Amino acid sequence: MEGSVGSASSADLAEADLEAAEKLILRWDSTASSGGEERMLFDTGERSEAERYLRAVDEIRRSIKEPVGAGSPRRSSSSSSENAIQIAMARLEDEFRNLLLSRATEIEVEALVDLSSLSMNSASAEEIGDLSDVEGSVNASHEGESFASDSVGGSSTIRRSSIRSMKSIREMDLLPADAVDDLRSIAERMIDAGYGRECVQVYAGSRKAAIDVCFRHLGVEKLSIGEVQRLEWDALEAKIRRWIRAARICVRIVFASERRLCERIFDGLGIADDAPFTETVKGAAIQLFGFAEAISIGRRSPEKLFKIIDLHDTISDLLPDVGLVFQSKSAESIYTQAAEILSRLAEAIRGILSEFENAVLRDPPKTPVPGGTIHPLTRYVMNYINLISDYKLTLTELILTRPSASTRLSGDDFAAAGAAPLELDFPESENQTPLGAHLSWIIVVLQHNLENKAALYRDNALLHLFLMNNIHYIVHKVKGSSELREMIGDDYLRKLTGKFRISATSYQRATWVKILHCLRDEGIHVSGSFSSGVSKSTLRDRFKAFNASFDEAHKTQAHWFVPDTQLREELRISISEKLLPAYRAFLGRFRQHIESGRHPELYIKYSVEDLEMALSDFFEGCNPLQHNRRRSHS
Repeated sequence: MEGSVGSASSADLAEADLEAAEKLILRWDSTASSGGEERMLFDTGERSEAERYLRAVDEIRRSIKEPVGAGSPRRSSSSSSENAIQIAMARLEDEFRNLLLSRATEIEVEALVDLSSLSMNSASAEEIGDLSDVEGSVNASHEGESFASDSVGGSSTIRRSSIRSMKSIREMDLLPADAVDDLRSIAERMIDAGYGRECVQVYAGSRKAAIDVCFRHLGVEKLSIGEVQRLEWDALEAKIRRWIRAARICVRIVFASERRLCERIFDGLGIADDAPFTETVKGAAIQLFGFAEAISIGRRSPEKLFKIIDLHDTISDLLPDVGLVFQSKSAESIYTQAAEILSRLAEAIRGILSEFENAVLRDPPKTPVPGGTIHPLTRYVMNYINLISDYKLTLTELILTRPSASTRLSGDDFAAAGAAPLELDFPESENQTPLGAHLSWIIVVLQHNLENKAALYRDNALLHLFLMNNIHYIVHKVKGSSELREMIGDDYLRKLTGKFRISATSYQRATWVKILHCLRDEGIHVSGSFSSGVSKSTLRDRFKAFNASFDEAHKTQAHWFVPDTQLREELRISISEKLLPAYRAFLGRFRQHIESGRHPELYIKYSVEDLEMALSDFFEGCNPLQHNRRRSHS
């Protein structure tokens, strides 16, 4: 009897607790027209009300899972508990959304920029820094910089304590710890009640909005593949620089932090395969990597090479972190997408290098550059391969084959370049890397093209001066870069230097042999009883021929240009060492024979000093100066 009474009493208590729980749920009915929806449970200063509400939900869930006794009137009215649960789920959904929106930590993008540079390992950071110096990429910050920074509006601050470091990844607290605890408590009830899908949808929708804001601040735009490929190169180059910075921040900070937040809220609650995280970030990740994908399949051209290498290096550096962040089955497609983009970028880099070689070959001879100076093609090609040498680490890994016979010049290639087929001297060395072989091949092709361009000059001396200038520039650029010199090799550098000297010697022969020929003694001496032993008419002809030849050379070659000041001076010295002693000796032997006759000034036009001064006008690329020359006869 006492047992039945006790049992009835327990049932009554359970009944009372259930009714109280339902009343509490109804009082906070967010679907009703009352002002309940104007207040949020988890916003109140008193935590007790929120805790009572969660206990009420638990009580009703227990009653549904374990109904009261068969004689209880509540057994027939279980629909009231089901109704209360529906009302509670609507309320908890609102509370869940409100917590996500109102308690989120505002993240200052500028602080993220500093953190993104710190996320790189020391070797990669150094490498990217070198590339940034050349191509203007995003500069990495120094590791000693503080994380602390005032946030937008001053509502929150990023501090060291809010960041968890795992090698290159920097995880940040996106919500305060107490808010995370509340969200987990709500998610647990919603999932237990069968509202897990609704919970995930609310979560993903709220966090997507936060990621969208971050993307806007980082300059990550929603561009289709077609829109990216239609951009002018200057605009695209700027977007690539911005994307590299944004990608590091997004993968290593934003996405990693979103994953951590998902784990803290949903881990162990029965949500399969990272669904909240995947639904939150997958669209943003696809948008982020879609930009790099568009470039990887876009039109290839030489000016894009270095920015594409920057993209390749960035994704290569990020790929392990992408694998860590997107490790679940539902998110692995992001890693697959990034890996495929990396492969296509590598193929694009190899293709661009090959196309650059062909472009150098096929640059057509049009009009000769004035004065035989360095051709714009020479400057462009040598600056280009200097930059290639700066990217040696990456390109050595990607360029694995040497220029093959099929990639070298065929008869059709030469015809296209406007020249007859011939064998080129391609220096092959067993110790040379495939990348070094390609750079040597580019220089060989450049030399061949320059020889075709030199043929445009009608003056043979200017032809050789042009080749001298350009080959000297090539040698100078190779010597000026230790990386390039190592890849090209000293053997080939010696060959290049030899070709430069041959061109310099050929120039001097083409110009000065004829002039020096006027100063020979042959044909001047005669014999006879009434003769002084010198034919004055021949002597006068020689001086006149020398004056005319030197005047022509002076007038013409002052307009020719040797841009390297040291080379210009060395060339003048070399000419002086041949011309001045020969003229001084000739003048010394025959001067009196001219001065003893009529109008000596017509024949002895120059003193040795006059010639020396005139030679200083050569190769300046402008009109010769009018020197006040001292006449030897005056």
